[in-house]
Amino acid sequence: MTIRVVVAEDQSAVRAGLVLILRSAGDVEVVGEAADGEEAVRLARELRPDLVLMDVQMPRLDGVSATGQVVAEGLADVLVLTTFDLDEYVFGALRAGAAGFLLKNAEAAELIEAVRTVARGEGLIAPSVTRRLIAEFAAPRAPRPQVPPATQAAVASLTPREREVLGCLGGGLSNAEIAVRLSMAEATVKTHVSRLLGKLELRSRVQAAVLAQELELHEQA
Repeated sequence: MTIRVVVAEDQSAVRAGLVLILRSAGDVEVVGEAADGEEAVRLARELRPDLVLMDVQMPRLDGVSATGQVVAEGLADVLVLTTFDLDEYVFGALRAGAAGFLLKNAEAAELIEAVRTVARGEGLIAPSVTRRLIAEFAAPRAPRPQVPPATQAAVASLTPREREVLGCLGGGLSNAEIAVRLSMAEATVKTHVSRLLGKLELRSRVQAAVLAQELELHEQA
C-alpha cells in the first residue's frame, strides 16, 4: 500500500531534501509540497493524503494552527517536524492532534520509518524523544491544565485494562513494550489503544499520553 504524503516546509532546500528522501522509499508517494501553513491545509483538502509532514515554524499560517485545521477536518494524520526537541510550538501541535513528532536532524531511515509508523496508526514515534516531551509538558514548574469534567468522566468509563494501557502510553511505551509489560499480544494492545482513543475522543496516542501524565496515570518505562 502506497502512503500518500504532503510535505509542508517553508525552506525550499530543506523541503527538496525531505521530498528526495521520501521518494527513495518504494511505498511512499509525495503528492504535494507546501511552503506555508495555508498551502498545507489547502493541499490536504484537495488531495486528501494519508499524512502531512508539517514543519512548525512557517509563514502565513504556522504549523500548529495548520495541524489543528487538518486534524479538526479529518483530512490526514500529521507528523510534526521541527528543529527543536523541546519547543513550545511542539506542545501546541500535540495538543492540536498531531499523530507524531520528529526532529529535522533525524536520519533518512528514521524519517521514512516515522512516516510508515504514523501511517499504520501507531503515532507514538521515537519513544525517547516523546518521553522528554511528555515529561516537559507535565513539569511541575508549568501550571498543569485542568482536565475537563467530561474527559475525567470518559476516563472513569474505561475498563481496568484500558486504564492500564493508558498509563503505559503516559510512560511513552510502544505497543511492543506495552504487550510485554501487560503480558498480552501486540494486536490486543492496538485494539485497546484504538478503543480508549475513541472513548476519550482523542486523535492520537500522544494526546492520550499527555492526558495520562496530567492525570498522573503514567507507568515508568
